[in-house]
Amino acid sequence: MSGAEQFTDPYLWLEDVTGDRALSWARAHNEVVIERFATSDRFDALDDRIIAMLDTDTRIPYPTRRGQWLYNFWRDAEHPRGVWRRTTFDDYRSAEPAWDVLIDLDELAATEDENWVWGGAGVLRPQQELAFISLSRGGADAKVVREFDLTTREFREPEHGGFYLPEAKSQLRWIDADTVYVGTDFGPGSLTDSGYPRLARRWQRGTPLTAAETVFEGDHDDVMVAAGYDRTPGYERHYLGRATDFFNESVYLLDAQGTPHLIDVPSDASESWYRDWLLIQLKSPWEVDGKNYPAGALLAIDINEFFAGSRAFEVIFAPDAHTALHGYGWTENHLLLITLEDVQTKLYVLTPAAQGWRREELADTPPMATTSVMNLDPLESGDEFMLNTSGFTTPATLLAGSVGRPAVVLKRESGYFDADGIETEQFFARSDDGTMVPYFVVRHRDQRGTPGPTVLSGYGGFEVSRTPGYSGASGMGWLERGGTWVMANIRGGGEYGPHWHTQAQKADRHKVYEDFAAVAGDLVTRGITTPEQLGAVGGSNGGLLMGVMLTRYPELFGAIVCQVPLLDMRRYHLLLAGASWIAEYGDPDKPEEWKYISEYSPYQVAAAADPQRPYPPILLTTSTRDDRVHPAHARKMAALLEEQGRTVWYHENIEGGHGGAADNKQMAFQSALIYEFFTQMLIEQRTS
Repeated sequence: MSGAEQFTDPYLWLEDVTGDRALSWARAHNEVVIERFATSDRFDALDDRIIAMLDTDTRIPYPTRRGQWLYNFWRDAEHPRGVWRRTTFDDYRSAEPAWDVLIDLDELAATEDENWVWGGAGVLRPQQELAFISLSRGGADAKVVREFDLTTREFREPEHGGFYLPEAKSQLRWIDADTVYVGTDFGPGSLTDSGYPRLARRWQRGTPLTAAETVFEGDHDDVMVAAGYDRTPGYERHYLGRATDFFNESVYLLDAQGTPHLIDVPSDASESWYRDWLLIQLKSPWEVDGKNYPAGALLAIDINEFFAGSRAFEVIFAPDAHTALHGYGWTENHLLLITLEDVQTKLYVLTPAAQGWRREELADTPPMATTSVMNLDPLESGDEFMLNTSGFTTPATLLAGSVGRPAVVLKRESGYFDADGIETEQFFARSDDGTMVPYFVVRHRDQRGTPGPTVLSGYGGFEVSRTPGYSGASGMGWLERGGTWVMANIRGGGEYGPHWHTQAQKADRHKVYEDFAAVAGDLVTRGITTPEQLGAVGGSNGGLLMGVMLTRYPELFGAIVCQVPLLDMRRYHLLLAGASWIAEYGDPDKPEEWKYISEYSPYQVAAAADPQRPYPPILLTTSTRDDRVHPAHARKMAALLEEQGRTVWYHENIEGGHGGAADNKQMAFQSALIYEFFTQMLIEQRTS
């Protein structure tokens, strides 16, 4: 047996999230971190600048469009918890829109003496007189869901017929003003092993939750089940979804009698429908009716013909070695495609017609930037859309357009750091198996030819694509200080389509770490930095990446920041939502799968490590209220590294959820802490 397999965990007591001993341990470590990194004038100045950026009224108030109304959730200095508000599209175009505040969360939290953090809203259309409001205590994933009357501006309390769900990881979706689909904690056995709803029920206003009729039931080892209602006029449809794991789902449409009919496509495909069209985005190759369709393709077919047995699909997007589908959405009459060509955005508009789909470019997109399509509302806003574009040094611009007409600027965001002379470049590193891995380098042009302090960020999981975008915090905290910022597009993500992800799952997970290490080595080979000057940062699945870099590739780095991480892969599936990620990592309870997981699981690898092999300094951060990735991952790793005499700092936000921060003040502190840590570790220690 390996050292990792023999390891007996001495720090299980740190899994008691709110236990007095564990919280006392966390608070003591917080004091050390604050004393070391958060008491200088430099830290205060950066913290103040980031808060000012997050609180300023010059930020773009990104809206969610629902017909005539544009809704926005907004935080600033006067409203640290935030306000939910709305305005009209015509008013939004003005320099100072007249916002109608619907909910003041600071006022609500004070009145109810609750630590409310905004969790989102679901407005009932078309009337838009009722909404579901999700609120969490301290930023957790589990939320309280309450019905809100947009006419009276009051919550409808359950004793007066209002819909209400106590704290849980719930689903609540409108059917009509008096009927909803609900999935929540109904009592023992009603949740999956991952902690999400196992039952979908239909709930009528005025009846107790216990009387809601079960319309669908999943298994305990599913991730979750859900039900919903498509209210497109003339095409109203009820639907059900059963996610058997993180990447596989069976979707059903209900007929008039309530009988579910499976959309018979590969379970790892993503299916959607609009009016008469069924779209299928493939994640793996599919052979059907003698034809082969590649992974990453987008297929279209008349939905009624599909249910009648036809499989005469039209391929409306086909990937190639450099291009992947990043997203799509409908206007009233057109389908908009967002593609990535070597991780840079291209936009197209597709128009269905009797003779086939016509494809044209939608709008110009700048290089070294990301342009996203927003606020498609085919039900009430015709063929209108919004575009948001930004790059590493280019603040965001929000545009509005309509298919067939040029987009015009709605809002521009100010720059928050001095970007003069800072440029973005793209390079490719060769991984161990020969795969070329792209990455972006952001630095001052005067630094070319001189190795300097550099921070490399990565994620590499769950088909999440990382694309260029403006970050005022990294600009102020790192680029202005002469540092270089690097973003790696390693496998596990979706930058080159589903195969970029699937080739690095489970037993092939090592490719994620080899890719990141290859980028780190390439930065040194190109003379951009040195191992002593190279830092790395990542959170959540990216925190696992950081743990592997610390324990398997410590010689490549001078410092590491590991945020809200997974680290104990022997027990990850037993902690909070961990069971839902088995499809990504594997099941450690199966010996054949634990065999490959144990080779990289940072907590176990660190426990078995040679104490003479040096690790770079590491800052571990997490949140007590993170009910997605258990804070014990970071807690136990910090305790173990301390026991071994490693250089480790640990900070735990007592609230904030998986994002690590519940308001702008906490967000600013977390950002300032990271850049102060890197400044001390990579700049000052290398020059002292």
